[in-house]
Amino acid sequence: MKTLFVCMMLVLLFVSGFSKVNNFQPSEHRPEETPYEKFRRQHVHAKMTEKLCNTEISNRNIYKLDNSCKETNTFILSIPAKVKSICRGDGRYDENSGMTYSTATFRIIKCKLKHQGARKPSCQYEGRLLTNRIIVVKCEGKLPVHFDRDLLPSELVGVVDVLAGSPQTD
Repeated sequence: MKTLFVCMMLVLLFVSGFSKVNNFQPSEHRPEETPYEKFRRQHVHAKMTEKLCNTEISNRNIYKLDNSCKETNTFILSIPAKVKSICRGDGRYDENSGMTYSTATFRIIKCKLKHQGARKPSCQYEGRLLTNRIIVVKCEGKLPVHFDRDLLPSELVGVVDVLAGSPQTD
């Protein structure tokens, strides 16, 4: 009788564990997430600080597809509406690159990986606050979907002629 009871318990444990494995979906698998939502999750955080890089990158599941750590992740210190406005008339579109440059400047936190080749969950970052930055993004449907880079306004010297008088188009 005890043997039957033990066998039944093992079967129940196996079945309950098996069902959890089959229903498990990794948190980075977000089929319902739009490109803009992914951009926002990875790059927009109004209250970000240099000290929050490790926590936020982990909490927001910001990794490469193979679960290795991203070398750099940039957070824009702004509300989503101001970042969206880059693609809605407050940016200059560059036909050569397909990117849009913000006309306003932003503060950003740049999180750089401390140890190259690290893998999730061992990603350790050093954060750095940068101010007065031009944001360069890819826009689709009047929404930012890819963070390309940031520049100081003085770094726009070669780009200014290309961008002069070319507002964002979609």
